[in-house]
Amino acid sequence: MNAGGRAASAGVRTEASSHEAHPRALAPANLVLTVLLSVIGAIVGIHMVVSLGITPSTSLVGALAAMALARVPLKAFREFRSPHAQNLAQTSISSATFGAANSLFLPIGIPFLFGLPEMVAPMLIGVSLAMLLDGWLLYRLFGSEIFPARNPWPLGVAAAEAIKAGDSGGRDGRLLLGGLAVGVVGSICALPMAAFGVALIGGLAAMTAFGVGLLVKSYALSYLNIDLARQYIPHGLMMGAGVTALMQVTFLVFKRSSPSPRSDVTEEPVAPVGRTLRFGAIGYLLIMVVLALATGVYMGMSLGMLAFFVLYGAFAAFVHEIIVGIAAMHAGWFPAFAVALITLLVGILLGLPPQALVVLAGFSAATGPAFADMGYDLKAGYLLRGEGADRAFEREGRLQQTIAGMVGFGVAIVVVALTYQTFFSNGQTAPINAAYVAAIKAGISGDTARNLLVWAIPGALLQLVGGSRRQLGVLLATGLLIGNPLAGWMVAAGLATRLLAAKVGKASGKSLEVFAGGVIAGDALHGFVHGLYATTRK
Repeated sequence: MNAGGRAASAGVRTEASSHEAHPRALAPANLVLTVLLSVIGAIVGIHMVVSLGITPSTSLVGALAAMALARVPLKAFREFRSPHAQNLAQTSISSATFGAANSLFLPIGIPFLFGLPEMVAPMLIGVSLAMLLDGWLLYRLFGSEIFPARNPWPLGVAAAEAIKAGDSGGRDGRLLLGGLAVGVVGSICALPMAAFGVALIGGLAAMTAFGVGLLVKSYALSYLNIDLARQYIPHGLMMGAGVTALMQVTFLVFKRSSPSPRSDVTEEPVAPVGRTLRFGAIGYLLIMVVLALATGVYMGMSLGMLAFFVLYGAFAAFVHEIIVGIAAMHAGWFPAFAVALITLLVGILLGLPPQALVVLAGFSAATGPAFADMGYDLKAGYLLRGEGADRAFEREGRLQQTIAGMVGFGVAIVVVALTYQTFFSNGQTAPINAAYVAAIKAGISGDTARNLLVWAIPGALLQLVGGSRRQLGVLLATGLLIGNPLAGWMVAAGLATRLLAAKVGKASGKSLEVFAGGVIAGDALHGFVHGLYATTRK
């Protein structure tokens, strides 16, 4: 973001902000609102992942609810006038939505669909722990060289711009409302408007790779007579790119164990990166041990196989989290389901027994979504707090957001625990679960294994050439795994609009950010309203 953007962001706060106390997530008014919003978000998220296989972004809904309450002329609602209180509301509902749907309900559906209902309860315990660990790790890693606060995190930009426009209005408010209208209308017409908005503000090289992947996957069969998915080409590319991305992360950690912020951007993580990654690795190992013991899979494995299963599961979860976080940071989309399938395919290749594969698939699918979503929320808060101009205030804001997110995660755990039996008794699980179960039952052929290994090479090379900032390998593979033709064309339209605006000089980077934030928010708002309407009809 340019200097003007930074000044505008900082303008959300007052000149006395260095002494301003950040709203507390556990203050009574904030806590009541976040719990209520989290319940709504969790229910809508579960319904959407069951009926459509997707999870809507609900951040804007939380912000709008807080804005509406702020206009009620009662003392009890006065605190919601603060954009930082509104930020806490959007953080909690978003965490509950993604947590309930992607991190909890989806993974526990895998053992149920496989015919192992006795594994569902222990799996819920394990994936709940993984979700909480995910959120905590992102809190500690946000602002580091691995996950810089200055990077796009597009959905976070959209939430921040909506809150700022509601607070200040003016030209930015009109731009945001225009973008919001475009997003809503396009979404009503079944266009993935979030892809258009993200292309306006995401990294140019990364978004180009993402768009190419979307379009190539969509038309390779029709025009080249190549079924990329059947030959596991996207999966192989992601394997190579993902392992290379992990190596790049490791290099950054060893290069500077305690990253210092760039001279033009005031940002930093709340803890040393190396210590955080070690904490995460130990946490994943312990959760894998809990899952192995609680689900009973240890009884069918030798001690050596059990140790290998635990180590591989923890490693796969770690890689999955890094890949999903990188994709979300640059493109606003993350292939969590597909990367979990890659983890499963490798597990099949390594000869793990079916029950262990069920646990592996669920655990891998659970890691990543909460991590990525927390990144969006912290990006929104970072922009609202003036992009780190006051470091103490920024650190306190991140902590309060994380507490609000943990409240959302806690509500998600309760909602899923109380409702999953009703959904399962009606035969309702996330659609992607059928693919995981089918892969476990079918196994993997020698040709598939060879394709995975062969295509891992160009994936690794592309990721290496693009470097850790561009993430070309991961983003190309993300597009190939998703393969949505309309999304591909909307990304292309967004990139063309962006380049044209730069050429004619009609719009600054800040103006594009505000407009793009409105487009993304409009798409998310329509998706939430559609999901809520469908839920109330049931």
